[in-house]
Amino acid sequence: MRLLKQTILVLASAAALAGCAAQQQPDASPEQLALVSYSDPGPASLTLYTMVNNRSGQGGHSALMVNASERVIFDPAGSFHADIVPEVNDVLFGITPRVEQAYRSAHARSEYHVVSQTIEVTPEQAELAYQLVRAKGQVPGAYCANATSGILRQVPGIEGIQSTFYPVKLSEQFAELPGVTTEKYYENDAGDIVDGIAQSNADLNG
Repeated sequence: MRLLKQTILVLASAAALAGCAAQQQPDASPEQLALVSYSDPGPASLTLYTMVNNRSGQGGHSALMVNASERVIFDPAGSFHADIVPEVNDVLFGITPRVEQAYRSAHARSEYHVVSQTIEVTPEQAELAYQLVRAKGQVPGAYCANATSGILRQVPGIEGIQSTFYPVKLSEQFAELPGVTTEKYYENDAGDIVDGIAQSNADLNG
């Protein structure tokens, strides 16, 4: 138990730098969610985001974009927020291509890059993942990879994913799924996650 507590403390320290130990945002109203609801025309899919330290290679945060009846990002204990992106229980809504880019841009900077891994799934798998993230509730700091792996383990066809607290280990497991495509996104911005979020918010408001 002591080792587990020490591990979580270390993870929390690293996660705070990458955006996995944020204060929770107030939940948006159903009316706010309805106003921004976005359905992407592409195939049903799941995209795993992993924020990776450019120097150590260690992961700082995990999140999951679900393209189902609407497109959302499950951002467990995440730091991201924007004026035009309502949130309920760690789920971000209104994920248009512009908002998705702002999300990645907020996390990518001189110290971190963002790995996006996408797999096409059936509409039924995507809808189940959507319902699972909607029902999950708020996630405590440093549990982002654990919460994300827990969601994936409940989706038929992906249930082989093992529970983990480590974002990179989750990314490595996800990479083994058939049909996964991977993209790495870099920016050279100075500053921390707070600066990145502020800039992304300003861009979305512009």
